[in-house]
Amino acid sequence: MTLAEPTSDVRVRFSPAPTGYLHVGSARSALFNWMYAARTEGTMILRVEDTDADRSQDELVQAIRDSLGWLGIDWHEEYRQSDRFDLYRAAAQDFVDRGLAYYCDCSQEDVKARIEAKGESGGYDSFCRDRGLGPAENTVVRFRTPTEGTTSYDDLIRGTVSFENDTLEDFVIVRSSGVPLFHVANAYDDLDMGITHVVRGEDLVNTVPRVLLLRQAMLGSSVFADREGLAEAPVFAHLPLIVNEQRKKLSKRRDDVSVGEFADRGFLPEAMRNYLLTLGWGPRDEGDEIRPIDELVPQFDLADINKAPAFFDIKKLEHFNGEYIRALPLDDFLTRVAPFVAEIDSGLFERMAPFVQGRLKRLDEAPSFLDWVVGDPREPEEKDWRKTMTKEKDRVPEVLDLVIERLADCPWEPEALEKAVFGVGEELGTKTQLPVRMALSGSRSGIPLFEPMVELDRDVVLDRLRAARAKV
Repeated sequence: MTLAEPTSDVRVRFSPAPTGYLHVGSARSALFNWMYAARTEGTMILRVEDTDADRSQDELVQAIRDSLGWLGIDWHEEYRQSDRFDLYRAAAQDFVDRGLAYYCDCSQEDVKARIEAKGESGGYDSFCRDRGLGPAENTVVRFRTPTEGTTSYDDLIRGTVSFENDTLEDFVIVRSSGVPLFHVANAYDDLDMGITHVVRGEDLVNTVPRVLLLRQAMLGSSVFADREGLAEAPVFAHLPLIVNEQRKKLSKRRDDVSVGEFADRGFLPEAMRNYLLTLGWGPRDEGDEIRPIDELVPQFDLADINKAPAFFDIKKLEHFNGEYIRALPLDDFLTRVAPFVAEIDSGLFERMAPFVQGRLKRLDEAPSFLDWVVGDPREPEEKDWRKTMTKEKDRVPEVLDLVIERLADCPWEPEALEKAVFGVGEELGTKTQLPVRMALSGSRSGIPLFEPMVELDRDVVLDRLRAARAKV
């Protein structure tokens, strides 16, 4: 499903910083914006917030685009803030000209020394607020934050959120290098682009008062004076944090968080997208969570999002993925799994694909189901070997002896092999398939036994059975 041409006034934006690969939390934010745009037939904007030139990288911008495209998230408009620096600088200069901002030459060391000398703690102490400095080397521009009153906004997910203005320091809006900070760029772009809804992670809640103060100041500037219908604030919806098993915020230092890595491990994009949608939201009809995206779009509403932290459950994601893999038409499955089985003969894998497909949780698991067919059997786990091969009641030595005898001259086709192996079990009154599987593959489980057996030479099968018999 792709976005239709907009027919409503709703305008949302996804604003990644290209300082790393697309994080699953950011992907969830992009998806929720996309879902709302799809449901309201609004406009989806990709706005790359690359004001931090030292950390932003062009290749990461493309990697973000690629990950969004992989997830099936498209957009109507695209911007890069680095192309709009002149607009932000002009806005900052307007603040200075109107007395809403001022130049500051304090270093961090100066501020820290003054605070400690007073026996206080906190951030900037407004030292330069009334010094009347002009532009010079090593000066920044700070916004003159109100010292009284509150800055409040209504959040669709969190209700009314308020900040006392006297707790907000005079914050920097232009670095000493002349580069505007993202707060002023964010406020300017949301106004200029007519953003109606800001949907993003709750870790950005504390940035809202700064952006709102800047936005209110911009509404009084000549740039926006003639714009009609500009709201004092967009509608905010701050999404719940995504946490790991320890209920800690997902971190790239300790958790799997890169969307690209999930793609490389064989997760399907539609499964990943479907799962991300459940992190804080669920369908109103309380039906199955695993379902096509076009069935979920009509039910999506920002007001239905839960504010409690969302647990990123890799096992649940694998369950979603397995369901989507099993639902693929065989030809589609073969196409998607091809990069993961490139070292396996294509004809062999195509013959085995119907048996492999139904057992996968991830596409990268596919080679493991055929490793004993294309190479030597794996070394069995000791506990699995004992459980399968050493119980007296199962009469494993007799089973292996008779199976070796029967397979020496039976037709080499699945039905004949199955009849021979199970015939031994009926004759001896015991299990036969598990010991034979363990002897041939080194495992107690896997795809059906007899079809892949046919892919092996008779001598290879008999040698493995004899080796297992000797070990028993």
